[in-house]
Amino acid sequence: MYTSLEDRIIVPLDVPTEAEAIALVEQLPQVSFWKVGLELFVSAGPKIIKTLKNQQKRIFLDLKFHDIPNTVARATGAAAAYGVDLLTIHAVAGRSALKAAVTAAEEGAKAAGCQPPKLMGITLLTSLTSRDLAFDLKIPLELPEYALQMALLAQDTGLNGAVCSPQEVQQLRQVCGDDFLLICPGVRPKWSEVGDQRRAMTPVEALKAGADYLVIGRPITAAAEPRVAWGRICEELAAGSA
Repeated sequence: MYTSLEDRIIVPLDVPTEAEAIALVEQLPQVSFWKVGLELFVSAGPKIIKTLKNQQKRIFLDLKFHDIPNTVARATGAAAAYGVDLLTIHAVAGRSALKAAVTAAEEGAKAAGCQPPKLMGITLLTSLTSRDLAFDLKIPLELPEYALQMALLAQDTGLNGAVCSPQEVQQLRQVCGDDFLLICPGVRPKWSEVGDQRRAMTPVEALKAGADYLVIGRPITAAAEPRVAWGRICEELAAGSA
């Protein structure tokens, strides 16, 4: 799964063009795991995935599928053929859609001759707060309980893991067990700005709470010197795990 602390950091390619994405990858050759999200995928298409694979990079394809079961299954099957490592689906798409995605991922990868991606259920976006959940989305559960229920739904339907805020990762780890992958966005070093993340935690805190992977974007990619910021985070993780 991972062999070092550095391998547990996923850096998002949250840029609008393929050229900017390639420039960022070249600027940070130490990074082994990159996230391709909606903006870049819509702009550059699957070509950027091929480019990353040619450089032996691992890929987190974060498209957050959320649709009727048939559409989710077809999209998942198509994405699985790219040979990416991780792929996201909104758990709120429901049991039928999640189960269909699991089957489609296996079939799509097999047809393409590659390993199927690990399917990750989105529990609740880290930009949302308890107030958003209650007042805007009209969901009566407390936020930690809602995130847990979405993770359990993902696990019960055969997904490999969940994406959650660091604030919920400890509870999810305790309930879902060690074999269930947990990925945490909303991870910010103390010396960086929080931005639009509302449920953030430092990298060291998130790993200690039970996260397998950390998604760390702007503290690295928006830094004046991204390579220096990357090194600083790696040093803090090493010191925190000693």
